[in-house]
Amino acid sequence: MVKTLPKSWLNSLSIPAIAAPMFLVSGPELVKAACLNGVIGSFPAPNARPIEVLEGWMAHLNEELSKAKELNPNQRIAPWAMNMVVHSSYSRLDEEIELIKKYQPQLVITSLGNPKKIVDIVHEYGGLVFSDVSDLKFAKKAAEAGADGLILVASGAGGHAGEINSFAFVDMVRTFWDGIIVLAGSISTGKGILAAQAAGADIAYMGTRFIVATESMAKDEYRQMLVNSTQEDLIFTDAFSGVKSNMLKPSIERAGIDSASLTKKENVNFDEMQKENSAKAWKDIWSAGHGIGSIKEIQTAGEIIAQLKQEYKEAYLHVQAQADRFMNIKMVK
Repeated sequence: MVKTLPKSWLNSLSIPAIAAPMFLVSGPELVKAACLNGVIGSFPAPNARPIEVLEGWMAHLNEELSKAKELNPNQRIAPWAMNMVVHSSYSRLDEEIELIKKYQPQLVITSLGNPKKIVDIVHEYGGLVFSDVSDLKFAKKAAEAGADGLILVASGAGGHAGEINSFAFVDMVRTFWDGIIVLAGSISTGKGILAAQAAGADIAYMGTRFIVATESMAKDEYRQMLVNSTQEDLIFTDAFSGVKSNMLKPSIERAGIDSASLTKKENVNFDEMQKENSAKAWKDIWSAGHGIGSIKEIQTAGEIIAQLKQEYKEAYLHVQAQADRFMNIKMVK
């Protein structure tokens, strides 16, 4: 288990952020654009169906990012990551493991299960494994399994979200964990990234902010709905996958469903994500996090990251000035 982000990663980042993997939204073009602008790009493996498509994505990313590095050795090019479901119900797990061995992503993100098997494989070639967790029980299990980083999915995250306040979550995990912490939930600005670091995280996890990127696989109507919506347009429900998620009420109602009469989906089977009839529901009913209110326009990934960098710099200077002023007052007293 490593305790901090590798120096090579830090040198490749323009801001400490990961463009989080989003079901039916994150694809190779968004990942590549994020990486070329100094943000770790990622995608969920189930987005690539069938398995041959997944292999094509992985080969494409390795080739394109290698070419970019050869053309401009001084360019900050961040690593790319693949998100894997490691739940026992996921039937494609073994095939995806073989592709990891072949294409060796520097970062593998595990969800919904014990990461131990993946940790052993990825560590063999020198990569890192981060596990997303939504409560202390799962955080401790992932730590015991040898994960290098814990992605704390706090309240307000888009899609499958936790219910713990982000600052409190970091504080609790730091009582037993001195490895890498990635903080997820409601982070959509450069200010939010800096706040995550101030709270004790190493890097921020941002999903909703990148849905509106022109390189994402989101429908234009989805992008525009994000621009038009606020946190009041979200509903936290377990009606669609059996796991609580923040979903956009306008998309639910547009699909002809009464958002006030939703009931829990009892059977949780993550293998269904590969099935077209299940994916269709997610194509029409969309998720978003509480950071939705800061999204005002549709932009390229490069424009989003440039804005985040500027916000991060301004926030740093503001906090530094405020802290210096406070410390000077205390010293005078």
